[in-house]
Amino acid sequence: MLKENGFVPMYQQIKTAIKASIDDGTYKPKEKIPSEPELSQEYGASRITVRRAVEELCNEGYLIKMQGRGTFVSAPRIHRKFTGIAGHVRSFTQACMDEGMTAGGKVLERQIVPVRKDEREFFHLEKDALLIHIERLRTADGQAVLLENHFFPYNDFKELMTMDLQDVSIFAMIEQVYGRKFSDTYYRTLEITKASSDEAQKMGIPLNEPLFYMNVYFLDQNNKPLCIGRQYYMGSRYMFAW
Repeated sequence: MLKENGFVPMYQQIKTAIKASIDDGTYKPKEKIPSEPELSQEYGASRITVRRAVEELCNEGYLIKMQGRGTFVSAPRIHRKFTGIAGHVRSFTQACMDEGMTAGGKVLERQIVPVRKDEREFFHLEKDALLIHIERLRTADGQAVLLENHFFPYNDFKELMTMDLQDVSIFAMIEQVYGRKFSDTYYRTLEITKASSDEAQKMGIPLNEPLFYMNVYFLDQNNKPLCIGRQYYMGSRYMFAW
């Protein structure tokens, strides 16, 4: 039973209580939560108040409504540290493994592109140099969570144009073939954006769905430039920590 206190609205109290039940495992991932009448009785609030709390949790990605079936806890979010100790940065595949999920990857595009100014400076390339651009849709337990774009110097990584990159860690493949291990990042930015029509179509999400956009410069074990990533993370499935 919650209380009207004039400072925190009832719907916000209910929202906080439901979220706490998700965080502590009372409501488990993919599990159905009580119906609106049941929650109304549990919290001593009107169905309209409960409905607002539930809808906001759905909008934030914690819950998902299924027509004719009820409201369920969303699949677990993938946690990623935005900063880390050199040599301890996790790949997407490893992050999924740590969360008990299976990582997947589908190549959407693979092409040779001209180098841009920031890329040329990072890789120490000439103006007429070429890069390999590989775009993949990454999944966790079969559900899309990340649109991945990697850029590599063409002369150093030609084999990537024909290498099988389906459902594998691209960094693991690079280490296996080239002996270069992803170890740290040189520079990273993180911002919030909205899915364009192209991104929405590729990720299977609504237009303007909130996304995290990360621009990151990767280094190998010898602190040499490895690749550049320009990644779009689904806001409802990702959580970044500092």
